[in-house]
Amino acid sequence: MRSTAARAANVPAFLTNDGEMGARIAAFDWAATSVGAIETWSQSLRSIVAFLVNSPVPLVMLWGEDGYLIYNDGYSQFAGERHPGLLGMKVLEAWPEVADLNAHVMRVGLAGGTLAYRNHRLKLNRTGVFEDCWLDLDYSPVFDDDGHPAGVMAVVVETTESVLAEQALRKSEARLRFLDALDRDTGRATDPLEVLAITTAKLAEHLGASNCAYADMDADGTGLTIRGEWLRSGLPSTIGHYSFAAFGEQAVRELSAGRPLILDDNAVELPGHEAATFQSIRIAATCCMPLVKDGRLIALMAAHHDEPHVWTADEVALIREVTDRSWAHVERAAAEAELRKTAIQLRELNAELETRATERAAALEQSRTQFRLLVQGVTDYAIYMLDPSGVVASWNAGAQRIKGYAPDEIMGAHFSTFYPDEDRAAGEPQRALETARRLGRFAAEGWRMRKGGVRFRASVVLDAIHDDDGRLIGFAKITRDITEREEAQRELEVAREALFQAQKIEAIGQLTGGVAHDFNNLLMAIISGLTLLRKRLPEDDAQITRLIDNSMQAADRGAALTQRMLAFARRQELKTERIDVPALVADMRGLLERTIGPSWRIEVDFPAHLPAVSADANQLEMALVNLVVNARDAMPDGGRICINGVEREVIGEVRGLSSGHYVRMTVRDEGMGMDAATLARATEPFFTTKGVGKGTGLGLSMIHGFARQNGGMLEMESDPGSGTCAHIWLPVAGDGARSAVAAPRSVAGRAATRSLVVLVADDDPLVLMNTADLLTDLGHKAIEADSGTAALEQLEAREDIALLVTDQAMPGMTGTELIARARALRPELPIILATGYGETPADAADQLLRLNKPFTQADLERAVAEAMLQRV
Repeated sequence: MRSTAARAANVPAFLTNDGEMGARIAAFDWAATSVGAIETWSQSLRSIVAFLVNSPVPLVMLWGEDGYLIYNDGYSQFAGERHPGLLGMKVLEAWPEVADLNAHVMRVGLAGGTLAYRNHRLKLNRTGVFEDCWLDLDYSPVFDDDGHPAGVMAVVVETTESVLAEQALRKSEARLRFLDALDRDTGRATDPLEVLAITTAKLAEHLGASNCAYADMDADGTGLTIRGEWLRSGLPSTIGHYSFAAFGEQAVRELSAGRPLILDDNAVELPGHEAATFQSIRIAATCCMPLVKDGRLIALMAAHHDEPHVWTADEVALIREVTDRSWAHVERAAAEAELRKTAIQLRELNAELETRATERAAALEQSRTQFRLLVQGVTDYAIYMLDPSGVVASWNAGAQRIKGYAPDEIMGAHFSTFYPDEDRAAGEPQRALETARRLGRFAAEGWRMRKGGVRFRASVVLDAIHDDDGRLIGFAKITRDITEREEAQRELEVAREALFQAQKIEAIGQLTGGVAHDFNNLLMAIISGLTLLRKRLPEDDAQITRLIDNSMQAADRGAALTQRMLAFARRQELKTERIDVPALVADMRGLLERTIGPSWRIEVDFPAHLPAVSADANQLEMALVNLVVNARDAMPDGGRICINGVEREVIGEVRGLSSGHYVRMTVRDEGMGMDAATLARATEPFFTTKGVGKGTGLGLSMIHGFARQNGGMLEMESDPGSGTCAHIWLPVAGDGARSAVAAPRSVAGRAATRSLVVLVADDDPLVLMNTADLLTDLGHKAIEADSGTAALEQLEAREDIALLVTDQAMPGMTGTELIARARALRPELPIILATGYGETPADAADQLLRLNKPFTQADLERAVAEAMLQRV
């Protein structure tokens, strides 16, 4: 690396740094590009490049309309072998594999816009081959000396490693869940054949295999017998005896050496005569795991596909682990069966020994030897004997593995050594002995101690042993380590419950949003019909006027209800802005006091410098009114309602909140409070503790949806008799958030429109007819179209159409699709999108005028006037 003095002599001051790229930029022939020689660079370009080369973050600037690449040391590492050739290249030529993305970036950036992508997947060639990578990408415009966008600055942070780690974690969790379920099912089996039947069925189902089978080898190793299998329907059975050599030299070589046989396509990988054996039983791909004992191949377990299949490393590892676990369960079941068989033999021998005294000692010794060898061969269970007082009298290999003591360390010690101190103090060991002495058996699960004081979770069985005369001679004790099983099961249950709750809320939200849309269309027809009917009634008919007014009030309440449903479903259109919470509460205080009445006192307490939040002001006001009314209803005899707020910082993931600064606004009452069951359901949609007609059950669920949609949450705290605290968490507004401003007043008065020809498109005949009638009553001429196709035909046939009013959710062609095609025909045509959904479609134009259903005639009049003003 050149010295600092050398760099200073050859590199402009604004490019001097400790890295590589300052010198490379200085040495590049920029005069050969539209960027121009460095000596001619503008001050703004020099400042931007100086910032870029000195930044530790990977940055690349795309300068000019062609997007010439100027980047720093961090980006050069990301570019891999493409560096340094990328320097000074046009971006579309530098990265041709992502030219479409970069073209879009240049269009948006040079128009003054920004873009951001998180964990965005791209296929890039950085090392001579294309590979998937994941990136966090942030694009923003950079400006020339005149303040015009002259290029795009990109922050490029690679997240491939974390994305792949997360994918691997999900695979690992799925694998653990499968193994846990398999262990539970096979753990209950008492017969080795049942263990293998369960294992083959579950393994085949998990892998999507066509066949899963197990086999044992002949004693001489020349043949094998497939004993059991799971088959997909329609495939021939593979059960039977086979010559080992018929499966080919590779199978004999690999399996005999204890290595798995893995074939993705035997027709390609084996000679024809060897592949024929597999193909005769409809096997195209196989993964076969051997079981080797004492250096000899004794059994096999295999999964097969009837079509070629590339076995992944994860699949092979899973088959290997399942094979090991299944054989462990087979050995356990065989050991238990052998224990039962031995017990029967012992009873038979005892009966026989009464008449054959001369053979009694030899037979008893033989039985004891068999039992000792059997017990000593079991390593998954601690099996040992206790004398009548609880002193350890025997010790098998499984006990040494699980508890950590060698036989000479534990023989003669009391078995209470394995209990934690608190259990010994509580007399648990004595209770276990007494229960086994009295009932014949004691079984339990609990914490036990290994050598060195390490705790583990154990399943224990203690059986009383009696001699022929019924005298207690000791206890047989079996202990199994279940720590890993219980931990995995707890983690699985927590994950399953969280998934269930998320799916339930998502399903309810989708259903609620759809119902709200249909209900808005019905309300639209009712409100417009009542509006026109009232205009046609005599002014002196007070009774009918009162009935219509009551109906209008009910329709307005229905419209408010749908807004709450959309808020819960997180489908309402939010206008996020910068809100001064103390100022908003101060402005609303009079309204709140009039709403709840004089028997309730509102106290407000905010710190002097509470930061502004980012949220929808109207929704926040509605949420505050709901919470204050709930607080009032919780104190029927009056009381104090406190409203306060504080700033809180969240670090890491906390109850769904990401790291950042939040304002927590609290509404607290001194009412009756809620028990745990009520509190758990408080934010469920349509759940209410109020009487019929006194509550919709959507208030808290609406607030919950509003807070979540704004990046915050609703948190409830309550105890019976201690009142309730409702906390709304909202993110602190960033410096770029716009401030809340008063909504513009009606434009109808200052832009009264002339009589217009208005095209109305809606697939609901009631809404279509009533919208046209409202327009006609306003003095316009309405043309009706019951679909997007019909509306386009009218636009092509008539040049006098001055305005289009269209629904969004129409079959065949949506409102936004109709708008795009209409503007291709008539670019200057004013358009109003009338929709019963809460959110504006993502593909709608920014300048599109939106009219929410249900709307009144006055709303429609204002929308028409505003649409015509926008054209002017």
